[in-house]
Amino acid sequence: MRSKTNTGEIEKKNTDPNRYVPVPVTRRTSIRGVKLDFNDGARVKVPKGDYHVRFTDLDAMAIIFDTDFSDAIASSNRKYYINFRVELWKDGELILTHDLDLKGKNVHIMFPIGTLGDILAWFPHAAEFGKKHSCRLYCTMQKELGELFAPTYPDIIFLEPGEKVPDCYATYRLGIFPVSEKVSYQLVDHRLVGLWQCIPPQLGLDTIERKPLLKHSRRRKIKEPYVCIATKSTGYAKFWNNPNGWNEVTAHLIKLGYRVLCIDKETSMDVGGRTVAVPNGAEDHTGALPLKERVDLLAHADFFIVLSSGLSWLAWAVGIPVIMIAGFSLPYTEFYTPYRVINYHVCNGCWNDVVNTYDLKDFYSCPRHHGSARAFECTRLIGSGQVCKVIDRLIEDQKLFLP
Repeated sequence: MRSKTNTGEIEKKNTDPNRYVPVPVTRRTSIRGVKLDFNDGARVKVPKGDYHVRFTDLDAMAIIFDTDFSDAIASSNRKYYINFRVELWKDGELILTHDLDLKGKNVHIMFPIGTLGDILAWFPHAAEFGKKHSCRLYCTMQKELGELFAPTYPDIIFLEPGEKVPDCYATYRLGIFPVSEKVSYQLVDHRLVGLWQCIPPQLGLDTIERKPLLKHSRRRKIKEPYVCIATKSTGYAKFWNNPNGWNEVTAHLIKLGYRVLCIDKETSMDVGGRTVAVPNGAEDHTGALPLKERVDLLAHADFFIVLSSGLSWLAWAVGIPVIMIAGFSLPYTEFYTPYRVINYHVCNGCWNDVVNTYDLKDFYSCPRHHGSARAFECTRLIGSGQVCKVIDRLIEDQKLFLP
């Protein structure tokens, strides 16, 4: 569990916003010429000489790195949070012992760019991390998400991608990492434990569900009872591929007395040889609207019917009941909802399969049945009747009385 980098190595220019180029090791210690930080795991930089370094995990009481080096940077291979002790010897004499201490220090947590649900799922754990360690927490994320969280998290400094970060004592990256980086950055595999459950261990926290605090308007803009729906997502396997499903469910909701508001970003999408548009009878509230407006609209809806998508996590954060139609993932993948709609009689859960792996870069990924008549049967064979039964149960559970 170790890596050593020559001090003269030159990094290539970073053109990928999700690629992390570690900052140089510049934080000085009490030892002349020796520098130390935790901005890409534990890192110690020494000049030429007879040095020996040891990294210990104080919680596991385990030595995880122990080596001689000279004129180089010694860094741990594990980059997630570890309660480190760093010991340094020169010429056989112990000259430095440093225990990780985040209190009052600048700490940077980086979130991936281009995703909504992941950040909503992971950010509350980062906020808890900052609170636990009493550090000055900087979070880099998309501007709109930072603006969404800022009113309820005044002690956290939100930075946009590419914005200069002040000198930090420690840096941690959160994300779903490729195989080449999993060992370094990901303590547990999200496919085995769930999307949010993989993050608390990376930050040394107890694995309990934490919701972000979001501020919404108390003023209700729509007087009549309404339900929000969202029919689109970021992969074809996430779509409800029953061609009549949304129209039939919308008709059921209207018959019950609801206004039905479609709040997708896109009005229509051509996918799989068909057009997925606003369902018949639903009202078009689509568009690239600010997340704050989506929060305000969701907050006053009786419930939300949605696929596995970023908007489902937004509704979860707002705190309204969510009916999730999903078959490509197993229920533990997302947040808990008693109104999950899945057909266990057909193929399901490929997202969680560590053998036949789901390809995040392929919009039409169907790892078990690609090109066959069974492709995407996970949602294609979810009938509208199954969804309508869940709707009726939710209305009874929540004691929603319609005029």
